[in-house]
Amino acid sequence: MSFLDALILGLLQGLTEFLPVSSSGHLVLGQEVLGVLLADNITFEVFVHFGTLFSILAIFWRDVWQIFSSLFVGVKNPGSIPSLLRENEHFKLAALIVVGSIPAAIIGLSFKPYVERAFSDVNLVGVMLMFTGLVLFLTRLSRPKPDKMVGWGTAIFIGFAQAIAIMPGISRAGMTISAGLFSGVAREQAARYSFLLALPAIFGATLLETFEIGSQPLETQFIIVLIIGTIAAFIAGYVAIKTIFVVLKKDKFSYFSFYCLAVGLIVVLLS
Repeated sequence: MSFLDALILGLLQGLTEFLPVSSSGHLVLGQEVLGVLLADNITFEVFVHFGTLFSILAIFWRDVWQIFSSLFVGVKNPGSIPSLLRENEHFKLAALIVVGSIPAAIIGLSFKPYVERAFSDVNLVGVMLMFTGLVLFLTRLSRPKPDKMVGWGTAIFIGFAQAIAIMPGISRAGMTISAGLFSGVAREQAARYSFLLALPAIFGATLLETFEIGSQPLETQFIIVLIIGTIAAFIAGYVAIKTIFVVLKKDKFSYFSFYCLAVGLIVVLLS
């Protein structure tokens, strides 16, 4: 893998991880165009995932800190958990993230072999991109309420939306934010929950990939490739998250649908 390949794939991972256009789908297409097979570069994939992970932490560090602080209080005094769920916003948010993560964990582990095979089917990626585009377009019909937060039922619904996104071409951010909007959750709150929900999902996926790396020594050139890819993914991810909040504030989230539909159609026609 060249330095330029690392830069392009890192930027692609960071941007598409959080923009509602499917990072998995674009990485499949990117590999096809560049002739790079990430299945043979698990270490690189792990590092760019860490890059996107840190872009979330850089933006939501206050929320993450308060979540862990509230969890520490709950662990230290289990008897306080019921009151924390009622009165502490961040403790409840932590519980909602756990609830929302369960569907993806179950479905992801149960269908892992089938999903891995799907990554080699470019035509399927095109179809799934069009599906993502359709869902994004339908968010025009949603009626989010300015003061509505994510609740238990909404967390489960968003969790299943995230589970669907294990298929390449279906955007995790697109599905989870759309599910929040369809549930009437305020735009900013839907995005906030979506990105915080991504933390255990990305960390879990990265952890599984880490076990596959092994302990082979890394060459100096490949270390530079890893650094370039990770930094590119971090910067692109940071920009993408900030962009989503601006787009949602202007009520233009559905505009991403045209891109997904166009790219998906082109892929299907050419594959």
